Amino acid sequence: MPDDRPRSAIEIAMERLRQKDAAAGVVQPTLTDEQKAAIAEVRSVYEAKLAHAEVMHQSTMSRVADPEARANFEAQYRRDRERFIGERDTKIDRIRTGNA
Repeated sequence: MPDDRPRSAIEIAMERLRQKDAAAGVVQPTLTDEQKAAIAEVRSVYEAKLAHAEVMHQSTMSRVADPEARANFEAQYRRDRERFIGERDTKIDRIRTGNA
């Protein structure tokens, strides 16, 4: 019996993507409990690193008035964020593929 409840646009889009993947032969491996825990730990660690970087950035920006120096600090902050996000995503990918 089909589910007659209203579905959100996200649910409909995800179902279409699942159907498209199934037609293309893409198989999503299920994660073990250990992998899920490791991924959660990595996300937690990098969430803390990003929060710390944000606090330090806001503190620095509140003390600096020079526009050139502010631009330099802003650029450094963006680079740090991109690095943390890249490291996090790489570690998660390694865990998912079993290459941790």
